[in-house]
Amino acid sequence: MEKTVYNSFPLHPECPDVRRLADNPAEALLRAEADIVAAENAAEFDRYRTLENLEEAQQDGRGVTRRTFVAGAAATATALATAQFVTTSASFAATKTGTLIHVFLYGGLDGLSLVAPDNDPTLNKARPDLLLGNDSLALGRGFKMTSAFKPLEKWLSAGQLGFIPAVSDERLSRSHFQAADACNLGGLPNETGGRGWLDGLVDNLGKGTAFRSVGVGSTLPRSLVGNNGALSLNSVGSLRLNGDERFRAATEKAIKGLFTGINHPVEEAVQEGMGALATAQKLAAKPYQPAEGVKYEGVGNAFQQLAQLIKGGANVRVATVGMGGYDTHENQGTREGGQLYRRLNELASAMAAFFTDLGPKAADVTIMVSSEFGRRVGSNTGGTDHGHGGVVTVLSGKKLAGSLLGTWNGLDKLDSGDVPEYNNMFNVYGAVAQGRFGLTNAEVDKVFPRQKYAPMKLYA
Repeated sequence: MEKTVYNSFPLHPECPDVRRLADNPAEALLRAEADIVAAENAAEFDRYRTLENLEEAQQDGRGVTRRTFVAGAAATATALATAQFVTTSASFAATKTGTLIHVFLYGGLDGLSLVAPDNDPTLNKARPDLLLGNDSLALGRGFKMTSAFKPLEKWLSAGQLGFIPAVSDERLSRSHFQAADACNLGGLPNETGGRGWLDGLVDNLGKGTAFRSVGVGSTLPRSLVGNNGALSLNSVGSLRLNGDERFRAATEKAIKGLFTGINHPVEEAVQEGMGALATAQKLAAKPYQPAEGVKYEGVGNAFQQLAQLIKGGANVRVATVGMGGYDTHENQGTREGGQLYRRLNELASAMAAFFTDLGPKAADVTIMVSSEFGRRVGSNTGGTDHGHGGVVTVLSGKKLAGSLLGTWNGLDKLDSGDVPEYNNMFNVYGAVAQGRFGLTNAEVDKVFPRQKYAPMKLYA
């Protein structure tokens, strides 16, 4: 017995019998459902056109209220736009050149296990078990760098790797939550309105693609939260419309048609959002192949997603990568084989792979690595406790002013056992961004509320 599907929309222009749509019953049902979706989308398009006519009638004084139109348009957009799509569609395209990637090390990096003054009497006394090894690499101004960062030696020699020591802000506490929040917001929540500093930075970069703000991970970091609709993704291929795979192409086609030629602000956002989806699908259509000899491991997998976007022309302007494992109260292991040494080596290897993979495009990229706070100068017998005066690392396609940057006045007078704040954290953030994008002091000032920006010379 033949089965007939009853619906307010015809299954087929000539015959409603499901079986006549395909020889295979399962395929026939799929085709029937696809025809239904297409018919429903066409009806929805007609409804949107009617709503547009109602708006025009209201503007012409023909008695239709704007509220009628807005309510209808909102219902249509809500029905069609998934959560990912709404997030995607909110961004615009950038005019400033280059990409700034903020790598945040959660837990509080002991900066003195990354770079430290060579043969310093204070360190020799306070942390004899956590001194850098004899295999450390020399930096400028009497400092040395852990050999865990040796994968980046090429860029150190080229003047593209630098470190700013003694970085903090008086508003940072020793609480992971409070300090990380302040670092991501660019100040305290009541000063910033809960808006991330990178989102504020994006205001200065002009229009751009929907990929101009990207957080690699399942959760958008506070630094990107705000007005500019940043994307959060685990992989390039994960950026797509939600819903059943069988109907995704038909849904995308319907949305494009529905929001074309409607003379309404939502059209631009939707079309840009669909463009982002198309770009992601194109890039993910085949497995990504890094440059010859490049291998991504660990946190490097996050950098691989950014390499795929940048090399694919997605016009990323600001991006974030998070890495945990830096809360080293015990078993810190500053030297080869140690816990912290391995984490730093994984990070350095990932950054080296990324810059190698980018090739010539690395000239337009800057990576800034920071943490919520530093750690105390003295060892607690195998580890270090929460402190201040951390280190910010910069790897840039632009040549830097030196391998040790900013102010350094020594460890003769500690701040309650901590490295003193010789360089304000938000001045460092601002100076890195300013050099990358060519911003004015006034533009940087707007990024950090209640903070008067003091420029720093970081680039050559």
